[in-house]
Amino acid sequence: MRERYSKFLIFILLLCITGCSNTSQMEQKNIENGNNAELKQNIQKETEPVVEICYDLFRKADDEGSMDDLEVFRSIVNRLGDNGYAAIDAKNQIDMTEADQVVRFCEKVGAKEEGDLTIIKINDLEGALDGIVKYDLRTKDGEVIVGTNYYKYENKDMQNVFTASYLADHWEYTKDGYLLFSGSYYSEELYALTLSDAEDYIAFRVQPLDEKCRELNRQYILPVSYERNNMFLVDWNEADFGDLDFYDLYDIFYPKINNQHIPYGMDDNLGVGAVYRIPKEEFESVIKTYFNIESDAVKSKTVFHSEDETYEYKPRGFFEAEYPEYPFPEVVRYTENEDGTITLTVQAVFPYKSLSKVYAHEVVIRPLDNGGVQYVSNRIIPSEDNYEATWHKPRLTEEQWEEMYGEPE
Repeated sequence: MRERYSKFLIFILLLCITGCSNTSQMEQKNIENGNNAELKQNIQKETEPVVEICYDLFRKADDEGSMDDLEVFRSIVNRLGDNGYAAIDAKNQIDMTEADQVVRFCEKVGAKEEGDLTIIKINDLEGALDGIVKYDLRTKDGEVIVGTNYYKYENKDMQNVFTASYLADHWEYTKDGYLLFSGSYYSEELYALTLSDAEDYIAFRVQPLDEKCRELNRQYILPVSYERNNMFLVDWNEADFGDLDFYDLYDIFYPKINNQHIPYGMDDNLGVGAVYRIPKEEFESVIKTYFNIESDAVKSKTVFHSEDETYEYKPRGFFEAEYPEYPFPEVVRYTENEDGTITLTVQAVFPYKSLSKVYAHEVVIRPLDNGGVQYVSNRIIPSEDNYEATWHKPRLTEEQWEEMYGEPE
């Protein structure tokens, strides 16, 4: 078992390294070797005006402590749009400016004509302004060369910390209004660790989206999303909670209610499985804040010890780690129901798989008078095009847990 454990840790390390495509984490200058010298020279010459256009907004946000304010992101996107650039935030929360430029460029790609396009992405790091990424795109004969320059804002300055270029191996403008493209480039540091090139996966929403849909998404869907839980991956409702994993939901909702991390962590020895007993009231109060559910229903989906009125809890360990690339949810429609609930139609967008819709699902929520919410149901919308949620790793079963860690003490 120890040998298997060691191999697994190595595997997880490689996944974390290769799966990270966020330019916020690439602060080394990386210029791809190749025959794109002319493109790179043009990129360097053209970028300074872009930085100058928005630098004062970065500096102002920094001085005012508003680096995580969505309206600041919006002001930067709009400033760039006013100066003729197609621009968007990294999380697709703001309508792209000059979207017609992108549509026309995509038409040229399809017609195998020559064309150029620049798209500016406002980058963030953990929700705070981090810099800008400038994508210079050039097409000829149906192929697209992508040049990227990442300008990081730090210590009241904005410097070019990353440069690369590559031939897009996937290019698609979808009927959902998304531009998807991807490609790989040489990174000396990454290649030394993984013996493979670095990869870039981009998903830009080109067509505008109802702002109310965005607000509903930010308020109710994004806080849960698709990482380390199956809340939006399986069908369930208040009459039948199906295969919902309430332990994963406890992990998600506990910090939101208590404004602190869960105190029940993994053992210091990562090869040892930690087991806790959480008092009934403590565990159920978290679940019942977000679900209209009886205690018996919670107990039926968990391990409950009646002798001391506690729930057994085992934190996720390395053997339950997921691949570090996830889709993100996007509410595309909503219906306000007569009973006060709201039905949200959500699409899962997965840049890593170049999919603007992994699948679609309907989530019913019940807004509460105190500003809270109860989740009423989730339903996967049937389609032949639905993609399997390959990123999700369920928690270990009792048998699997004992095989990995041995029987609990």
